[in-house]
Amino acid sequence: QVQLVESGGGLVQAGGSLRLSCLASGRTFDSYAMGWFREAPGLEREFVAAISWSEGDTYYADSVKGRFTISRENAKNTVHLQMNSLKPEDTAVYYCAAEEGGWGPQVGAAYEYDYWGQGTQVTVSS
Repeated sequence: QVQLVESGGGLVQAGGSLRLSCLASGRTFDSYAMGWFREAPGLEREFVAAISWSEGDTYYADSVKGRFTISRENAKNTVHLQMNSLKPEDTAVYYCAAEEGGWGPQVGAAYEYDYWGQGTQVTVSS
């Protein structure tokens, strides 16, 4: 059974940094794409970043490009999201997700993902 467990959320001032982690277990993820999404109150779930587990290809939403970095540690089955220069509008619950179909143009679409973590709250104060 696939499990995704996020950690690293918290409260930070605008301009600060946080590093989210997603520990994946339950199978081999070599062929998977891994993504980070976020959901703010009253808004739809939004794509943030994705990475190909095998090749390390990455893709970012325009709103976070240049500020956020997604990476993976294959040996630890962990995906990270380094978030720098945080803004109040980054406040949301952040979710890790796994997509069995692998890398492709679909990695920005939440409905393509097969497994989700429980989410971790990120709050950025102004």
